[in-house]
Amino acid sequence: MFAFLDKERTIAGPGFNRWLVPPAALAIHLCIGMAYGFSVFWLPLSKALGVSQGGTEAIKCAADVGFFAQLFTTTCDWQISTLGWMYTLFFVFLGISAAIWGGWLERAGPRKAGVVAACCWGGGMIFSAWGIYLHQFWMMILGSGVIGGIGLGLGYISPVSTLIKWFPDRRGMATGMAIMGFGGGAMIGSPLAAMLMKSFATSTSVGVAQTFVVMGVIYFIYMIVGAMSYRVPASDWKPVDWSQPAADASKAMITTRSVSVKKIWGIPQFWLVWLVLTMNVSAGIGVIGMSSPMLQEIFAGSLIGNALKFSELDKGQLAAIAGIAAGFTALLSLFNIVGRFFWASISDKLGRKLTYSVFFILGGALYFSIPSSAAAGSLMLFVGAFCIILSMYGGAFATVPAYLADLFGTQNVGAIHGRLLTAWSTAGILGPVVVNYMRDYQLSLGIPKSQVYNQTMYILVGMLVIGLIANLLIRPVADKWFMTDAELAEEKRLAHEKASGALVGGQAGHEHTSTFTVILAWAFVGVPLAWGVYKTFLSALKLFA
Repeated sequence: MFAFLDKERTIAGPGFNRWLVPPAALAIHLCIGMAYGFSVFWLPLSKALGVSQGGTEAIKCAADVGFFAQLFTTTCDWQISTLGWMYTLFFVFLGISAAIWGGWLERAGPRKAGVVAACCWGGGMIFSAWGIYLHQFWMMILGSGVIGGIGLGLGYISPVSTLIKWFPDRRGMATGMAIMGFGGGAMIGSPLAAMLMKSFATSTSVGVAQTFVVMGVIYFIYMIVGAMSYRVPASDWKPVDWSQPAADASKAMITTRSVSVKKIWGIPQFWLVWLVLTMNVSAGIGVIGMSSPMLQEIFAGSLIGNALKFSELDKGQLAAIAGIAAGFTALLSLFNIVGRFFWASISDKLGRKLTYSVFFILGGALYFSIPSSAAAGSLMLFVGAFCIILSMYGGAFATVPAYLADLFGTQNVGAIHGRLLTAWSTAGILGPVVVNYMRDYQLSLGIPKSQVYNQTMYILVGMLVIGLIANLLIRPVADKWFMTDAELAEEKRLAHEKASGALVGGQAGHEHTSTFTVILAWAFVGVPLAWGVYKTFLSALKLFA
């Protein structure tokens, strides 16, 4: 019944235009990237029950109603801190699902994985909407946090191996294009969610349940279109007039062989790359979560033209600087997205190891400079430093699949990437814990709010130093870890790979792709992405108003 999802049915014939594959990947990543934007739902959800009973404020839970009681309560509203666990679960289950099912994805193909991801992500949102309607938080945890998180993981890694095989000449750029979409998902989803909630809101509803249903359906359709558009190259395919370049100083670690995913846990280079990603992401993700309060507490009244400290501002002034801080957050998201494509593309020229060294050295210097720029009251230097830092945060995600392909080969790079994403799960806990708890500790010592982040910046510098050392220790993988020719042939058989000459029965004959088709495919993802960039740019302008 579902034979059309089989990997064999997705093998492209001669004449297929490889530039149709990145839009398919973007269609999925732009949807699951809304995981970054779920905080737009927290405030309305925190007073959903109170509004449903005709009020305007939240019905607060009693002091003895803890987290587990809030999973099932129907008598009081959820706390924002409780709702935030959905965000945490997204990235925990992203790493877990990618690690568990990465090997299956290589054999089942990106189309089947994309369809499963669409069902989990879109279906999870619809199930969560039912939980909102019944005021059962456990249903939201299961629907979006667990089921949605599984869809997030499968959707995230679904195009990696395919894109790297379609673009052996531009590995970094190809994965950068797709993973750029994950960073852009919240730029589209957050303003869309705000518009839908405003439209559905009534005197007895905050409109979140209806918004979840509409967005779940939209995401499901969009992701299905993307999944069905996936095509994989024949095993002997390569770009016209392209051959594997001779090794040079910057690309000495690019292998033409492949490692079995079963052996990856025992290879030292894998754990060094794991540490590299963990340190880079921990530093960046901790800052993302605190970017808005950080700007407000450090610059306080100077953001609106006075010299008042944060604690001296009145309610109206606090609202004004919160709006400016939202612009700062929007600007960071733009640099996060642009950095994914820029740095991944640059890595094709510099090599992955040198690119990551730049991340750590430049990033460390910028983190180290932030306390000085804050003390000097230089908003431009402060904002500029964080914009570059966030571009490298996004660039690390986009560059690492190509790094893995260079080191371990292309045969199982999707599955290996899935296992590496456990680093993201770790960083998603480590980064925010360091930033948040250091802030609380500094406040407990009586340090002014404008200075509580200074020590944190130096700790983040230390993390980047650890990452730099790990990166410098990475060497080419030893011969003993690579598959023999016989093992590689068996792996290709299990992965249902076929050379172009082995395609029989006209299953994948000559395919002529018109220029109009390519333009239409890119417009399908480019138009909503451009709208998201436009909305984000308008928000970012508040910072300089």
